[in-house]
Amino acid sequence: MKVLFIIVCMLVSMDFSFAACWGENVDEVVAKENEVNTPGKKLKPGDPSPDFLAVDTSGRKFSLKNLKGKYVYIDLWATWCSPCKAEIPHLQRLERLFKRKRIVFVSISCDDDREAWLNYLRRNKMGGIQLNFDGNPMFRGAYGVKAIPRFILLDKKGRVIDPDMTRPSDPETDETLRALKGI
Repeated sequence: MKVLFIIVCMLVSMDFSFAACWGENVDEVVAKENEVNTPGKKLKPGDPSPDFLAVDTSGRKFSLKNLKGKYVYIDLWATWCSPCKAEIPHLQRLERLFKRKRIVFVSISCDDDREAWLNYLRRNKMGGIQLNFDGNPMFRGAYGVKAIPRFILLDKKGRVIDPDMTRPSDPETDETLRALKGI
C-alpha cells in the first residue's frame, strides 16, 4: 500500500513538472482536470454537447459535427456489460421504427479492446453508427457518466435534450422520440 502511494505521488509530481516545462500554469492544469473529472458536474438540457472524436469500425475518426441537422440518440455501452447487451435488441427496434426520420442512433463503445469490440459487432451483425472511444474519458466526464449503459439525447443543433435519457426498453423512450419537433 505504501509503495502504491509513493508511485501515485511520483506520477502526480511528474504531471506538474511536465506542465511547468511546457509553460502551462500548474493551477490551470489542476482546474482542467477538475473540470473534466468533478463528480456530479454534468451537462444540463439546453447545454451544447461537447464535440467528440471517436473511431468507427474502419478506423476513421468520427465527430459529433458529422450529425448536425439530426436528432442524436447516443448509447454508451461495452461488450462486457450485460445490461448494455440486453438493451441492444430494443435499440435495434428503435432504429427500425425511426429509420426514415431525422434521428440517428449512435452506439459508442467504452471498450479498451478494439478487437473484442469489432468481433462482437461482427458476431452479432450490428449495424448503425458504431463508434469506439478508445478509452478517451473527456465525453464521459462532461456528462458525469459513472456507469453504463447510458443514453443521451441531443437536438438537431447538438444541444442536450436529456443527458440521462430513458433506455430503449422503456416505453417512455418511444413517446419522447415521437414527440420531437420536425422528426
